Amino acid sequence: MSREPLPSNAEQSAVWGGEHLSDDLERTVRAEIVAAERPDRPIRRMLRQVRDWVSRHPRLNVAYRVAVGVFGGLLSVAGLLLVPLPGPGWLIVFLGLAILGTEFHWARRIAAWLKRQLDRFWTWWRARRARRASAKAAA
Repeated sequence: MSREPLPSNAEQSAVWGGEHLSDDLERTVRAEIVAAERPDRPIRRMLRQVRDWVSRHPRLNVAYRVAVGVFGGLLSVAGLLLVPLPGPGWLIVFLGLAILGTEFHWARRIAAWLKRQLDRFWTWWRARRARRASAKAAA
């Protein structure tokens, strides 16, 4: 299996709000997300071609946008309902927003905002755990 090189810090900063990563697993996961979001990926090129074809047919275009809106909306709502339960609640919310984001700019903005907020939360959580661990070690 050939692996693509990890994205540069500048590429990661564009996606993750300017932070450089130190944890290897976190860096690898984020690097894979950055690589998957590149517009030159073959599957993304194919999907753009299909979307261009759909947009040339007005009735099909309206039906497509409605279907994307309904499916993405249902998926996002289902994910929000699953958040308090054990399981992939946030993953389903992000998947629903990603589907909505293919057609609606507001959904792309919400998904980017949620990514930043979730990243801020995990940064705060890790710092809190580190403070508690150091306080426990000092005591």
